[in-house]
Amino acid sequence: MKKKHSAWGGLLRGLLLPVIVIAVLIFSATAFNSLDEGRGQESLEQLQEAIRRSCVACYAAEGAYPPSLEYIQKYYGVQIDEAKYTVHYMVIADNLMPDITVLENNP
Repeated sequence: MKKKHSAWGGLLRGLLLPVIVIAVLIFSATAFNSLDEGRGQESLEQLQEAIRRSCVACYAAEGAYPPSLEYIQKYYGVQIDEAKYTVHYMVIADNLMPDITVLENNP
């Protein structure tokens, strides 16, 4: 004996399933995009903090803050992805913490 399939069953499979799949895909894409933006901001903050820590280490070891960003890169091992970030490093005086600003370059 054959079972009759109701019209609702076909409708649910034909329309509801694709709608659910599309909704899950949109939600996943949004979540991944949000994670990527958060990661970019975190790496920017980590770079800025690494430069600040290197400045403090230099002051503790040498009695003066680093004279330039290149000095920090050469002697304190800070690596800067210049294609991704622009760093403004302004020295005020040997005994004052330099003004450090890290900006993300637009792709």
